Amino acid sequence: MASSVLYNPINPSIAVSSRTPFPFPVSKDYAAESCRSPAQKSLFSRNLDHGLSKKLSRVKASVAEAQRVEASESDGNSRPQEKKKGFDVVVFERDLSAIRGEGQYRGPIQIQSNALAALEAIDMGVAEEIMDAGCITGDRINGLVDGVSGNWYVKFDTFTPAAEKGLPVTRVISRMTLQQILAEAVGSDIIMNESNVVDFNDDGEKVTVKLEDGQSFEGDLLVGADGIRSKVRKNLFGPSEAVYSGYTCYTGIADFVPADIETVGYRVFLGHKQYFVSSDVGGGKMQWYAFYNEAPGGTEPPRGKKERLLKLFEGWCDNVIDLLLATDEDAVLRRDIYDRSPIFTWGKGRVTLLGDSVHAMQPNLGQGGCMAIEDGYQLALELDKARRQSIESGSAIDIISSLRRYENARKLRVAIIHGLARMAAIMASTYKAYLGVGLGPLSFLTKYRIPHPGRVGGRVFIDVAMPLMLSWVLGGNGSNLEGRALQCRLSDKASDHLRKWFNDDDALERALDADWFLFPVGDSTAASETIFLSRDEKSPYVIGSVSHANFPGVSIAIPSPQVSKMHARISYKDGAFFVTDLRSEHGTWISDNEGRRYRASPNLPTRFHPTDMIEFGSDKKAAFRVKAMKYAAETRTPENDENEVLQAV
Repeated sequence: MASSVLYNPINPSIAVSSRTPFPFPVSKDYAAESCRSPAQKSLFSRNLDHGLSKKLSRVKASVAEAQRVEASESDGNSRPQEKKKGFDVVVFERDLSAIRGEGQYRGPIQIQSNALAALEAIDMGVAEEIMDAGCITGDRINGLVDGVSGNWYVKFDTFTPAAEKGLPVTRVISRMTLQQILAEAVGSDIIMNESNVVDFNDDGEKVTVKLEDGQSFEGDLLVGADGIRSKVRKNLFGPSEAVYSGYTCYTGIADFVPADIETVGYRVFLGHKQYFVSSDVGGGKMQWYAFYNEAPGGTEPPRGKKERLLKLFEGWCDNVIDLLLATDEDAVLRRDIYDRSPIFTWGKGRVTLLGDSVHAMQPNLGQGGCMAIEDGYQLALELDKARRQSIESGSAIDIISSLRRYENARKLRVAIIHGLARMAAIMASTYKAYLGVGLGPLSFLTKYRIPHPGRVGGRVFIDVAMPLMLSWVLGGNGSNLEGRALQCRLSDKASDHLRKWFNDDDALERALDADWFLFPVGDSTAASETIFLSRDEKSPYVIGSVSHANFPGVSIAIPSPQVSKMHARISYKDGAFFVTDLRSEHGTWISDNEGRRYRASPNLPTRFHPTDMIEFGSDKKAAFRVKAMKYAAETRTPENDENEVLQAV
């Protein structure tokens, strides 16, 4: 919800206190949502003179309308600090549809460690409720992979920076759930729905807000938190256009559980002028974003989004294609990605801006919403400082100075993270795995698989810079939070093997807790059934043209001219599968995820991996694709009974 909110700071000598504390907008951290924005708000406050005993004026908040949030934030409210600090606040919402149900189509939002810590500093109870409802992703491997091969490029450690600085671990939470928690915390008597700010006037002593229905409200300050198309910003500084990122974004949520769900939280799949992001969001669901470089304003025919995506990402790894195939057409949304360039002036007089209205950013760091949460904390802090100073001096609260201090405290950090988000988009979309990618007539060079110099140099840079950047982004504000102890939640724990997984791709694959299958591929006529591979080290498989009933394991018969009577054996040991060619006439062939094809050496176990292709013989009549999947035990076929003979026909 993007909004405008009006404040009334209350003098402590008055026996009246606000029911709710300072509400601040919670912004979405990515621009991958493609639906109408939730309601937009502005924050507005009125000061009561010291010792004044007249009846408390209700603080009003007006909703500044935005037809569409084009960048990374959608705003919500949280409650705690002003309730404790004596501010009276009411939020005017343009539209509460996000809370009432629309938000379910917009997908989850990522709340990273820095924002969770700010929430804890504001109200521990609300923060706990949000964290309990969220899905932890920061306790697993996250990072960048090659979009075509699926191989890891760089892994991100978001757990260590949080743990070392005593911060909560990154989570994702349903946007609708988050909005509901925050709205309930603020209180229904504070949020005034269907209230749209159309104008305001700051006369130096107070701010008067005019609503679309003709009502007017006065207060001591106005905070515009009304999104990337902010009306408050427009009235302050004049009209200005949001900046198109160059990318349109498709997004969806699928009922899908990847094979490596226990070890991987989210991945960014890199490609040339396109990239793809997937994230676990809990409840057996995955959220994804597909970014593609093209002019804004594009459309598809009815029910044509999924078809186009499958064409755009044709040839990419199974992790991408499987997610697209598992997503219903109606669940795919599209939007163009916009941001706004940083500005050095956030407000004037008694009016200031917060969140997307002043620093809408691209979604690539997942920090859009997090920055708005930090904004809200800092604004509440500065207003409270001004109130305490007024009590000590016996003078009126210096609202204007407190707003400027808030702005100055936030500008540099926000500008740096805004720039990093833009840089991340450039890095993700200019990635080239091999020489020849994107070179038109020279694209034939890609078949030689020569690593692109930019990929090699970029990896060295990221390996050095990424830990420093994550430490500063996730933990750089944690030590400045008043009222919050530097301590981790006992429930925020990672696997003892996490450090090993960061450094060892083989160990990460061996940690897969999934079922392995061989799926027939190509124009195979001999192999027509899927083969389930048991992870029982005592039950190997033998592949041949005829069955072997006396074989101590599972016999699989594939009647094909190039499959020998006793062709190959498949075995499992220490978390990995191996195929051993039994001196077959036409050999056993393996093609890896980078297109390399080689013949397995006779009588020597050869390791194979998910997405590899195994051919028994060289005529591709008995070719299988290896896949690791989360698969319900009751649907496995064939059953893994000892000495069972399976016929693939």
